[in-house]
Amino acid sequence: MTIKNDQSELRTLRAGGTEISVSGATLADVAKVAGVSPITVSRALNQPHLVRPNTLARVQQAVQQTGYVKNMMAGALASNRSKLVSLVIPSIATPIFAEMVEAVTDTLTQAGYQLLLGLSRYEPWREEVLVETILSRRPDGIIVTGTLHTDNTRRRLELSGVPVVEAWDMASSPIDMGVGFSHEEVGQATARHLLERGYRRIAILAVNDPRGARRNQGLQAELARHGVAVAAVQLMPLPTTLQLGREGLVQLLAQAPDLDAVVCSSDTLAHGVLTEAVSRGLDVPGQLAVIGFGDLNFAAHTYPPLSTIHVDGRNIGTVAAQLLLDRLDGGNQERPRVIDTGFELIHRAST
Repeated sequence: MTIKNDQSELRTLRAGGTEISVSGATLADVAKVAGVSPITVSRALNQPHLVRPNTLARVQQAVQQTGYVKNMMAGALASNRSKLVSLVIPSIATPIFAEMVEAVTDTLTQAGYQLLLGLSRYEPWREEVLVETILSRRPDGIIVTGTLHTDNTRRRLELSGVPVVEAWDMASSPIDMGVGFSHEEVGQATARHLLERGYRRIAILAVNDPRGARRNQGLQAELARHGVAVAAVQLMPLPTTLQLGREGLVQLLAQAPDLDAVVCSSDTLAHGVLTEAVSRGLDVPGQLAVIGFGDLNFAAHTYPPLSTIHVDGRNIGTVAAQLLLDRLDGGNQERPRVIDTGFELIHRAST
């Protein structure tokens, strides 16, 4: 896949007839755009209560326009390398994310880099705050989870000049580099798997995860292509637990008592569905099929063993870290900017 890099169009701004760089923007760049002195910019950023509201607004607008972030490590390293790479993930409670963290850490450590970890908890505003804080530390590279970000987050990353990898997803227009798989294709594969086995009253049990939502969109689109509508949808709050899986099945059965399959956004939810089904005397998969996502270490050992989607979180972490290292070392320029690590549907007894 060839991805056009349009970042060059964002590299310069004009202020008062002067062309300035916005890649790694300085305090002086902000001052030029705002039409004030660097001292005023510094005061606005560090002591905003001492600055007039209209001046403060101009400075804040200039900061957003240039992508400027305070350098908390100014002058610390003559080499201009922090040897620091940041990774932003939604949670460390999910084993596949934990595997990714370990793989990134191992790969970076071998190359002499250290990892700075941030948790967004699936909240875009929290990711935005993390990215601003991370950029103030002047990392050599950043790995973020997914391709859905706030406009401010995306712009800051685009203008930072720091190599960026978006992981766990595929994008036609990545910020910089990407490694992951198509969530829509996961949903489509899940739908075909269930349809081929005769299931038609299919329900969705999910938490509020944007990547899970894309899998559900793919699932529903593929079902619709075969003339099948989803029987029921139940969204549960984070964090994902086995108890939520049990409660989710109760609510789904209240909506559609005759459902014959449940697609879960995680193996943990699916485990809860299996537990509740057994407690109700429902035969799995005779009366109710269940499929999860993640292929967690317990999935092959539930009763019955859980059908699921296998995703290699460790491989995603290794590839993401290596993409950054290749960029930082200036080597392997022929490597694709977007790498599809794929997925595998694991058919077990629950379907």
